[in-house]
Amino acid sequence: MPGKSQNVIRVLLAEDHIVVRDGLAAIINQEDDMTVVAEAGDGNEAVALWKTHNPDVILMDLRMPGLSGVNAIYELRAADPGARIIVLTTFDGDEDIYRAMRAGAKAYLLKDVKREELFQCIREVHAGRFFLPPNVAAKLASRQCGEELTTREMEVLRLLAAGKPNKVIAMDLGIGEVTVKSHVRAIFAKLNVLSRTEAIVVASRSGLIHG
Repeated sequence: MPGKSQNVIRVLLAEDHIVVRDGLAAIINQEDDMTVVAEAGDGNEAVALWKTHNPDVILMDLRMPGLSGVNAIYELRAADPGARIIVLTTFDGDEDIYRAMRAGAKAYLLKDVKREELFQCIREVHAGRFFLPPNVAAKLASRQCGEELTTREMEVLRLLAAGKPNKVIAMDLGIGEVTVKSHVRAIFAKLNVLSRTEAIVVASRSGLIHG
């Protein structure tokens, strides 16, 4: 596109409402560092177009005919764990947010988002970061943290966030490595996560840890 910079962020839109999709494409294409490379009307088409165009960022609606947005996210992340997906939806329920982020979305926006925040989100996700507005982060936190962590589990979590392996955590806390593994399993269960990385992200978004 004329006037675009060389390091342009290539965006795939997955949205079943044509008017909404056209509007998104129009405002995104106005940005010098962004361009819409493909547009999908449902989840299946989104997955197919992703394979063809290999976009940098995907804007994904949740409720679409055929393959839902969440299931499309699962498929995309299974094919490429590095796929960078932003959910853009009208649904802000705790469970919707939880399922989308659990599937592997990097961001969750509502369709009344201001265009400046949308552009910021696309740039943040393109850079490999998560992006959750405060109200969405609060809902995710309340959904994720149904059970409080013990003091010892919090100590283990902070050391996990510092990148320390179980053996070093055990030495730092003066406990056995088996005990550390038990605490880690408890943390995963209480935060409803499957990995250290996910636990750190959820804990950070929930305000349990900082930095």
